[in-house]
Amino acid sequence: MHSLPFRLVMAAGLFFLISCRVHRTGDNSRLSHAAEEFINDSLFTNAHLGISVFDPVKRDFLIDHQGDKYFIPASNTKIITCFVGMKYLGDSIPALEWKDVDSAIILRPTGDPTLLHPDYMDQPAIDLLRSLTKKMYMDTSAWQEHALGPGWSWDDYNDDYSAERSAFPVYGNVIRWHQARTKKEYPRDDSDTIDTFLFSEPDLNWQVDISPPSPDHVFRVRRDLSENRFLVSEGQETEAVIDVPFLTHGVRSAVELLADTVHRYIGVLKGKYPASDFTLVRSRPVDSMLKPMMHRSDNFFAEQTLLMVGSTITGEMNDKGGIHALLQQELSGFPDKPVWVDGSGLSRYNLFTPHDFIWLLNKMRQEVRWERITDVFSTGGFGNRGNDHPEDKDRIHAKSGSMSGVLCLSGFLVARSGRTLLFSILLNNYTRPIGPVRSRIQKLLYHLIEDN
Repeated sequence: MHSLPFRLVMAAGLFFLISCRVHRTGDNSRLSHAAEEFINDSLFTNAHLGISVFDPVKRDFLIDHQGDKYFIPASNTKIITCFVGMKYLGDSIPALEWKDVDSAIILRPTGDPTLLHPDYMDQPAIDLLRSLTKKMYMDTSAWQEHALGPGWSWDDYNDDYSAERSAFPVYGNVIRWHQARTKKEYPRDDSDTIDTFLFSEPDLNWQVDISPPSPDHVFRVRRDLSENRFLVSEGQETEAVIDVPFLTHGVRSAVELLADTVHRYIGVLKGKYPASDFTLVRSRPVDSMLKPMMHRSDNFFAEQTLLMVGSTITGEMNDKGGIHALLQQELSGFPDKPVWVDGSGLSRYNLFTPHDFIWLLNKMRQEVRWERITDVFSTGGFGNRGNDHPEDKDRIHAKSGSMSGVLCLSGFLVARSGRTLLFSILLNNYTRPIGPVRSRIQKLLYHLIEDN
């Protein structure tokens, strides 16, 4: 087995060893054998696989296979978004800026995704708006972005993971639809014994049509592609809930939905209001957003997080400008220049290498408290799916990522010896069933836990 010389990739002294197959330090032949078996597994035949496992104390790779090759990372992109959210948003989320100008209230939205979100009971910004008695006008000049990201699949528009981005999101930019079926207390006849209730949160003034039940009798809601018109199909489920994204139309839809909540007139300014001394209202701890973003891979939270970070740096909610600034400043040390276009990883335009993730994980380890990392990151690799070693669940703190033909996992691993390792496994263009692929990756992680 041979290896190439070390390559210096960042000023702080992190070195990367690039090898054609597997680099092994010391005499850990069991790990070397496990790595070779993993790389040559038939599950990965004809696929593109990159894997890097790094010891940040010894500054050396235990495994490095195609670590400098580019891969679509899917939701592993959220690791970068999480880090910059931790670095730039402070302790709490900026919810809203406002200014009293005698005759009215001027509002500047900040992109806070938790406004009126059903997961959060306390709503400081909404409470403020309810308390104000004057007409309100919204200055949205900082918004310089599109509702959908570059490279997103257009036909995902009806799915909850593809909610639109906006300057002033409300309710997670989705409508939550409910179906409840109960037995009638006094049925008119034996064939009419069930009451079905269909309703939405929030209540809508938009057009809602009821269609005949589908052949499979499953509750469904379909929004029109070009307007906020919903087609609801009754199912046989006793209880069913579906989240469907709505068209934001900038902030127009949010203003419509908010009007009944705050009981105030809200207009939208055509230009930028010139004053600068606005009062900032914060909503809640940043990690109360970042944790669900990482645990349930919330694309909407990730997109809004990157927009808020970009606004903090550049004064505009614009991913391209924010990403450019980050790559010139905080993230200038990526060993391989990434192609980075969104916050969630929904786009197939994103391209990162395993070395990029190792560098970012090491930077996070050095600059963020370990207790915070382990709280925000989910545990157990791929979670309960294929986890044959539940006792080792808390030894893996990682983010998974998947889309058609893509499966990735990057994060931190604490070996049984107490040694902390950084790993990034990026798999593209595989065609095998996802279950066995997940299990095979998890098996390698258990080898790392045991043999280090």
